[in-house]
Amino acid sequence: MILLVGLGNPGKGYAGNRHNFGFMAVDEVIRRHSFSPERIRFQGLTAEGNIGGEKVLALKPTTYMNESGRAVNEAMRFYKLTPEDIIVLHDELDLPLGKLRVKDGGGHGGNNGLRSIIAHIGDKFRRVRLGVGHPGEKHLVTGHVLKDFSKEEKDIVDKMTESIARHTDILIKGDGPGFMNKIALDLPSPNGGRAKDNKGT
Repeated sequence: MILLVGLGNPGKGYAGNRHNFGFMAVDEVIRRHSFSPERIRFQGLTAEGNIGGEKVLALKPTTYMNESGRAVNEAMRFYKLTPEDIIVLHDELDLPLGKLRVKDGGGHGGNNGLRSIIAHIGDKFRRVRLGVGHPGEKHLVTGHVLKDFSKEEKDIVDKMTESIARHTDILIKGDGPGFMNKIALDLPSPNGGRAKDNKGT
């Protein structure tokens, strides 16, 4: 079983924020793969489904970002999972919008959701880092991530979440490079064409 976690903040006021990119991606996975209706469990919203022959529990913590680890820890212990069974999708300041990276383990990079998860279960879980770009100055970061995507940015977000959901089976199988390459091929490159590959990027 895989625990697929999207990070964000609950409530309509946060729904379009850059900080809720993880929620958006998991919502599209739930929709595309016809998961069960969402219900409240483990201090979050959960839905169950099957992707590529693997049972998947989607979880969106409703604890607010900086307490996300409580929900993840509760679900992990209930199903007797290990951190290696967990994939967390989250917004990433160090990548431009339209780029993502899959990473096994590591630090939190200033993301309070990751910080909370690491505090509760350690750092051995997989992450899908969804680029939102950096505003340039540290003091502008909070306002940047808590602001909605612009209309132009939302077009890219929609393409990314659709591509992520279409290729989630590759991610579930543990093929991070293959998954990243599929996303890169789906998204337009900066010059208006399609990316040729995602090697080393």
